[in-house]
Amino acid sequence: MIKKIILWTFVVLLTLFFAVYQKMTGPTYPVKGKISIKGQTIKYKLPRSHNSGEDCPIYIEDKGLIDNAYLYYKRHNTNDQWTEVEFKRDGEKLVAYLPTQPPAGKVDYFIKIIREGKEKTITHKKKSIVLRYKGAVPAYILIPHVFFMFISLLFSIRAFFEAFKKEPVVLKKYVILTFSSLFIGGAILGPIVQKFAFGAYWTGIPFGYDLTDNKTLIALVGWLIALIIVLKDKMKARKWVIGVFIIMAIVYLIPHSALGSSLDYSKGKVVTGKTE
Repeated sequence: MIKKIILWTFVVLLTLFFAVYQKMTGPTYPVKGKISIKGQTIKYKLPRSHNSGEDCPIYIEDKGLIDNAYLYYKRHNTNDQWTEVEFKRDGEKLVAYLPTQPPAGKVDYFIKIIREGKEKTITHKKKSIVLRYKGAVPAYILIPHVFFMFISLLFSIRAFFEAFKKEPVVLKKYVILTFSSLFIGGAILGPIVQKFAFGAYWTGIPFGYDLTDNKTLIALVGWLIALIIVLKDKMKARKWVIGVFIIMAIVYLIPHSALGSSLDYSKGKVVTGKTE
């Protein structure tokens, strides 16, 4: 019993690691940071994703230290001129708005803060921040999608450890659970989420280069083969389960939404395969 508790604790922690890593490394994770003005620290959390159809509010702390603040923005990958918007006070914060764009449309933006004639600029990795708009995905679709994707990861980790046993008693069980949950989350709910967000059910191979779709496809094929093998001979399936999990782990280390959908303003269509 103690061994099972330790094993499942490790499996859950490893699953949470992948979940947090996916969330924090993706191109839609908010830009967080802080700047110092007159010995006072001002923190900020700037969005990189927002629902299409709504102007996106950009908030920064005030603390009475900021004389003026300006938001500069333009459509991504265009020759547009930068538009300047002055922040307005909203309680203890300052707020300005980025104009909405069609799903997959992106906006570049940065912020300038002025205090006693001194200017500080807030960007991301010395470049303007890129915010992508998306269609709203209903919670009744999004929540099950996220649940099944990460429960499949949890089952795959459990199958991985089971494969090292001389007598992998429950290997077949966890391979079946892994493939089933991955199929529901990735092959059924995933395309529905994509359709709501960016207007297309599938933007991976052969239609595009969306890494989220492509890595889901790789994982599905890998676990389908593992399922076929384990149904015939679970002992022979051990090496394949170990191998396919390693591939899946590498795939999960690819940031979520990387090379995802992006609106090409010059062509008026959504494309994939661009990092920003």
